Amino acid sequence: MFELERLIADCRAAQQRGDGQPAIRELVARAVTEPAALLSALGAPTRAGIFPLYRGDDLTMLNLVWGPGMSLMPHDHRMWAVIGIYTGREDNVFWRRAKGAPDGRVEAAGAQALSARDCTPLGKDVIHSVLNPIPRLTGALHVYGGDFFNEPRSEWDPESLRERTYNVDGVRRQFEESNVRLAS
Repeated sequence: MFELERLIADCRAAQQRGDGQPAIRELVARAVTEPAALLSALGAPTRAGIFPLYRGDDLTMLNLVWGPGMSLMPHDHRMWAVIGIYTGREDNVFWRRAKGAPDGRVEAAGAQALSARDCTPLGKDVIHSVLNPIPRLTGALHVYGGDFFNEPRSEWDPESLRERTYNVDGVRRQFEESNVRLAS
C-alpha cells in the first residue's frame, strides 16, 4: 500500500545521503506504477494548482495538477527535478538558448510526452514548457532538488521567446484561469 508520508521520508533521506536525483527518480517511478494507490492517497484531482507536499531548503515535493488544455511558457528551475505522472498526460517541449541570440531567446530542442505511470528526470539546466493536451485534469508528482519557491528563475515569453524574470504570480494566475474554464 502506498503511503505518502513514507515517500516523503524516503525522498528526504535520499537527498540527505547525497543520493539525490537518481534515488528519488526510482522512488517516484515506483510510486507512479500504481496510480490508483496515489489517487487514493492524494485524492482525485478536482482543480488545477500547485499543491506542496513537502518544502525544505534542499527538497520540494509537489502534487502538480494541470488543467485541461493548460500550457505553461518555457521556464527553468535551476535545480534538478523528477516528474512522475499518476493520471492524465503532460507534454514537455525542451528548449535551448539560441546560438548568437544576445536577448536570451530560446529555440526548441526536443519533446517528451508523459502519461500515467511515466517518470522522467530533468537536469538543473533544463528549460522546458508544459502542455496538458487532454480535456481533463492531469496529476503529477514533481520533486525538486532545492526550495522550488525561493529559487530565482527565468521564463521565456511564449510569443517572442525572449528571457525574462520568472513571474510566480503570473503562473498562479494561469492555474486559476484554468480552474475558471474548468468550472464553466
